[in-house]
Amino acid sequence: MSIFAKIIAGEVPAYKVAENEQHLAFLDINPNAKGHTLCIPKKKTDKLFDLSQEEYYALMEFSRKVALGLEKAVPCKRIGMTVIGLEVPHAHVHLIPLQTMADATFGKKESLTPEEMQSLATSIAAKIDH
Repeated sequence: MSIFAKIIAGEVPAYKVAENEQHLAFLDINPNAKGHTLCIPKKKTDKLFDLSQEEYYALMEFSRKVALGLEKAVPCKRIGMTVIGLEVPHAHVHLIPLQTMADATFGKKESLTPEEMQSLATSIAAKIDH
């Protein structure tokens, strides 16, 4: 069982920012930048392009809503989006608040306390239009 499956099942805690029947968004615990958020389908699917067209569009629309809220909650030049999918065998979208191109690389990491993570998750959640 992947870490994302455990988060969906409630076996592993996560700093959730948005959720609906099909999707979950939560803060990356090893973020490239403050506010780095992951959007995942709740249905176990290894690769993004293994999703049906309907599931893919639904994940992109969910990610868009989260990104718009994230941009309101975390000051940045823009929200970057990337899909790599090698680190966890579960389709996921990275939404990363960007100040510079270095924020988009997975070599730069931020460190936040659990309290900062929870406060950030709450702040982002409050800015997402449902």
